[in-house]
Amino acid sequence: MTSFVLIGLGLVFLLISGLWLIIPALYGVPWVPTREKRIRKALQLAKLRTDETLYDLGAGDGRVLIMAVKEFGAWAIGIEIGPIQCLVGWLRILFSGHRPRRGSRQKIQIRCANFYKSDVSDADVVFIYATSAQTSKLLPLLERQLRPGARVVSIAADFPDWQPNLVDREELIFVYEMPPGPASLSNGVQ
Repeated sequence: MTSFVLIGLGLVFLLISGLWLIIPALYGVPWVPTREKRIRKALQLAKLRTDETLYDLGAGDGRVLIMAVKEFGAWAIGIEIGPIQCLVGWLRILFSGHRPRRGSRQKIQIRCANFYKSDVSDADVVFIYATSAQTSKLLPLLERQLRPGARVVSIAADFPDWQPNLVDREELIFVYEMPPGPASLSNGVQ
C-alpha cells in the first residue's frame, strides 16, 4: 500500500514539475525569477505611479505584481502561460493581503493566457523579463496596442528596432516610451 502512495506522489510531483517547466518552454518563455532589487529598480526607472496600470508579461509567481501594488500603488495585471505558475502567483497574491473586496475591482489579477495574444491596450507600463527572440516577437503587438506615453520596461533584452529612453547597464534594464524612436547604432547604450 505504501509503495502505491509513494508511486502516486512521485507521479504527481513529475506532473507538476513537467507543467512548471515544459508548458512555458513550449512557448519559448522559460520561467526565470527576477530579484526584488532589480524589479524595484525597473519600476522606478519606468516611473510607475499610483493608479497606473502595469502589465507583467510572463508574470510567473506574481512578485512584480505584488511590488507594483504595495510599493507603487499601481493596478497590476499579470499574464502567464504556465498553469502551475498561475496557481502559485494567485496563491502569493491571496496570501499577500490583496484579496478583492465584495463589489470592488481587484487591484491585482493574474490571467492564465498567452501574452502574445493578449490585449494590453490599457497599460501605462508593460514589464517584461525576456530574451531577444521574445522582444522581437512582441514588438508588433506593443506598437499596435500601446498608446502614446505608455512605457515598456524590459529586463535582460532590448527591443532591437527601438531606441530606449533609459538604460541601466548594471542591471540590464531598458525603458521605452511609446512611440519609441528608431534604434541607433549603439541602441542607447554608451
